[in-house]
Amino acid sequence: MWAIVGRVAAVLRRVLGVPDYQAYLSHMRACHPGAPPLDEAAFASDALSRRYDRPGSRCC
Repeated sequence: MWAIVGRVAAVLRRVLGVPDYQAYLSHMRACHPGAPPLDEAAFASDALSRRYDRPGSRCC
């Protein structure tokens, strides 16, 4: 039951655009084993800048 709730929560976070640090760490371990991962604060800052710092990405 709790596994399903966790998976639903992860999907909702993805849909809403909330960055998932644990998924990032898993990706880094699997695809970039030699590269050091960002710490959680740097990851969150990078995710926000990728989302909002693009010209033309917002209407206001």
